Parts: sequence; C-alpha cells; structure tokens
Amino acid sequence: QVQLVESGGGLVQPGESLRLSCAASRSLFGIETVGWYRQAPGKQREMVALSKRYGSRIYADSVKGRFTLSRDNVKNTVYLEMNSLKFEDTAVYLCYAELAQTIYWGQGTQVTVSS
Repeated sequence: QVQLVESGGGLVQPGESLRLSCAASRSLFGIETVGWYRQAPGKQREMVALSKRYGSRIYADSVKGRFTLSRDNVKNTVYLEMNSLKFEDTAVYLCYAELAQTIYWGQGTQVTVSS
C-alpha cells in the first residue's frame, strides 16, 4: 500500500507559477507509475503528467511546455512545477500511484487561477 499527501495548491493569477508536492508513504522505486491528475467542476478527471518507473514521462497536450513533473527518490516525493498558469488550469489536482496493479489517490489540492 501507499498513502499520498499533496500540498502546494493555492490561488494565483494567470501567468504565474505554482509547485505541487506529493509525499508518498513508501519508496518510489517500487511504484510502477506516479504522477498527477486533475478534476475541474463538472468535468471528468484527466491525466496531467505521469512518470513511469524507468524514467519516461507523459504529459497532457494542454500542459506540455508549461508543466514539469519531477521526483525525488530520497524524499519519496513527486513534484509538479506549473508555469504560465491559465484560467483553464483551475482544478483539484490529485496525486496518483499505481502499485501492484492497484491504483492509489491522494485527497487532492485545489489550484485556482483567477484575476
């Protein structure tokens, strides 16, 4: 099992940046996939960025070039650096992990982009 705790959300203006953190309760080395999804009001949950165990990264087209996923295997933490934020990035951001064919979610952190 793994517990995931997100932090770093908040209210920002368009064009600003935020960094989200997801602290895992165990080593990241044994986790097949870790990353971020988001869910806006009235919309389906969508993939934002994922990191596979052996290093590959996947990004949603809507965030490519603006968001960067990174992982600190010493701190067991996954980060999402979000730059040039847009109104449409407003959502609850959820940390995701896949371990032994089981999906785990964090409780989410709210990101609001508003002028």
